[in-house]
Amino acid sequence: MKLHEILESKGSKVFSASPQDSLGDVVNKLVENNCGALVVREGEKMVGIISERDVLRACADLDRPLEATVSDRMTTDLVTGTPDDDVESVMGLLTHHRIRHLPILKNGELVGVISIGDIVKAQYEDLSNENRILKQYIQG
Repeated sequence: MKLHEILESKGSKVFSASPQDSLGDVVNKLVENNCGALVVREGEKMVGIISERDVLRACADLDRPLEATVSDRMTTDLVTGTPDDDVESVMGLLTHHRIRHLPILKNGELVGVISIGDIVKAQYEDLSNENRILKQYIQG
């Protein structure tokens, strides 16, 4: 299975923040959109990613964490994927880098974000479908 199959099912909507946003703004956007990370953009350019984990670290490190800016806490050394990457290799990539959200680029353009939850869901659906087919085959 390729990542573009997950994006086709999930959709390619990407939630974002700007580097000047406060972490309080980030928390509100994460809750409002029921997501775990926001792509950080300056205009249309992706400059980082900010996740729930980044917010929690700020809470542990700072006296007034929700007033800190995204640019102070975002990850800028991005790991990305492409729509043609296969799920198995991406699972290894996410595990190796200890990340849960992967921006997906096609020809340098952001086309979506895949989470570890999206991958688990896709794998589960594949296995369930395979199990159903095998049961039908066995039963005649």
